Order: sequence, then structure tokens, then C-alpha cells
Amino acid sequence: MNIGLLLCDDVQTQLQPDHGNYPGMFQALLEQHNPTLKLTTYRALDGQLPENTTDCDGWIISGSRHSVNDPFPWISALEAFVKQLYIDGQTTVGICFGHQLMAKALGGTVVQSDKGWGIGISGNTLIKHHDWMQPSLNSLRVLVSHKEQIEHLPNAATVIAASDFCPYYMVTYSNHFLSIQGHPEFTKAFMEALIRSRKKGLPQSRFVEGIESLKQPVDSSVVGQWVLNYLDRAQ
Repeated sequence: MNIGLLLCDDVQTQLQPDHGNYPGMFQALLEQHNPTLKLTTYRALDGQLPENTTDCDGWIISGSRHSVNDPFPWISALEAFVKQLYIDGQTTVGICFGHQLMAKALGGTVVQSDKGWGIGISGNTLIKHHDWMQPSLNSLRVLVSHKEQIEHLPNAATVIAASDFCPYYMVTYSNHFLSIQGHPEFTKAFMEALIRSRKKGLPQSRFVEGIESLKQPVDSSVVGQWVLNYLDRAQ
């Protein structure tokens, strides 16, 4: 299976020696469940997009420090490509920024949340179950790093997982778009480094909460399996 990664950011330069870059994180997450998987990276943040929506077997849209509402040409171009992926029925998974961009591309809205930063480990309740969600869980803990959220969902959306903090945490659209606000590709070590790098921009209470939350277990590996199961349905 060849998965196209639409890359929307790079890891901060000072963190890369210890934690690598996002393509390596996605590769590590997915290859533990499918060692033969091929991940082809397109640097969407540099204006690099595939020629056709059928160039890969499935697609992942990465996270980003940017907002989906930023007026950058590469974001507009990527949004147009996401719309085409949807029209063409191509199986696609959006992560954080990708989750929000899917919603915007399909007619929803994304805003800076009045709840502030979601950072650290986020707990969510599963409210719908599908056959690709194996192994099955009733609740979900995944690492998060976001200050924007989906405010209004597109008409095609179905919410799968939610919390009081993030009511649209995991969403599907029709039968071929899946999006997740969290970062299953992150490790706890990278999350801690990321939180500490943003300490000056975080309220002290949120910084402490984020660091303390990392003592909890995470379901990142399970979500990685779900993502592969979802993408594999198209094969």
C-alpha cells in the first residue's frame, strides 16, 4: 500500500536532532502495523501537490503550526486538492490541521477556540463504532496540540469521538474521509519537548496541566491501526 502524506509543516529545527521530522513519525506509527507500507511525502507547505488524486492508494493530511484560515497560497491550493479528493472518492485521513482543513474544504468553519490551547493528552468518548475501529475502544486518549477547533461541521459529517473540550474530535464524511484532532504520530517525549518549547506562549496552569497529563497512557498505536484499517478499505 502506497500512502501519500500531504505535509503541512516541519518539526522545529531545534527539536529535529532528538525527534526527527513528521514523515518519520508517521512512518514509525504505521509501519508497526504494516512493515511493507510505502509512505510518499508531498511537501504541500512548499506548494508541492500530486498531479492526480489517484497517484496513491490513500492519503494523510498532516498537522501544522499554521491556521487553515491563514491567507497563504499553499493552503488555498491544498484546500482545493482536498475538495477534489472528496469529489473523486479518494480515501483520506486528516490529522489536526488536516482535520480542520477537511471541515473547511467541505463547507464547515474553523475558529480559535475560547477554551484556549488543547495540549498534552486529551481524553475522548467514542460515540460511534465502525468495523474498521479494531481493536475496539470505548474511550480514547491521544496527544493533542491545537488552539483552533471546528466550530460548525459540514452537512456530510458524522461525529465518532468527542469531549467537552473538543466536541468534534473525530469525524467521518461520507464513506471515505476520516479526520482526527489529535496526533497519534507524536511520541510523549516529542510532546513534552513541544510543550516546553511553547512555555512562554501558554498560561502557566495549562503548561502544568499539559506536562502532568503525559503521565497517562495513550492509545496512539490503536489509532494508527484504525488509520491503516480505514485506508485499507479502499484496496
